[in-house]
Amino acid sequence: MFKSAAELALMQKASDITVAAMKMGISSLKEGISADEIAAIINKAQQEMGAIPDFALILFGETSALPHGTVKPQHLKKGDIVLMDCGCKVAGYCSDITRTIVFGAEPTKRQLDIWNLEQKAQAAAFKAARIGTPCEQVDAAARRVITDAGFGPGYKLPGLPHRTGHGIGMDGHEWGNMVKGNQQLLQAGMCFSIEPTISIPGEFGVRLEDCVYMTEEGPQWFSQPGISIHQPFA
Repeated sequence: MFKSAAELALMQKASDITVAAMKMGISSLKEGISADEIAAIINKAQQEMGAIPDFALILFGETSALPHGTVKPQHLKKGDIVLMDCGCKVAGYCSDITRTIVFGAEPTKRQLDIWNLEQKAQAAAFKAARIGTPCEQVDAAARRVITDAGFGPGYKLPGLPHRTGHGIGMDGHEWGNMVKGNQQLLQAGMCFSIEPTISIPGEFGVRLEDCVYMTEEGPQWFSQPGISIHQPFA
């Protein structure tokens, strides 16, 4: 659960590789391309940069509302939400990053409003993550933002259907969940994701996911959160 400086360095390298590969994936988007083709581009890029590809979940349009994806074939259309959830391993240590954008058109007001709400929820969770704070309070902070906007409550849809974050290290999902009922206190060296998905069945979903590691001064990002729906990487 608690990572050393050497372990954190490997996780940072994995994160940097995934960011670079996802940028390549975004630059490869074109009308009609399949989700599987984009996943292959990202996985190949991660491998070529020296990592072991772990996963690349690519979702277009309405399927972006499905937290764990679909086996249904997907082909990209202008105006689609594109959700990319990707990761790799470096010397056995994992990355996990998600970005959501709109392809080929200006986002609708609805898409932009939900993206901005998701960004606000992720920022609230980050702010709540302090040494000595129970893990469940990180989840509560993000969920409160989403509920106050009229979604949920709790795990109801449309809203946030799962935990706000999970531990990460040698496994992509380790103990240290940011979820109601987990009273484990945050301590230096703990690593976890912050990913409060907003899922709207029949429309789309938005997830912004970045992982952090805890220091005595507070959380530090492995990957910097996106700036806007137009600028998904800092």
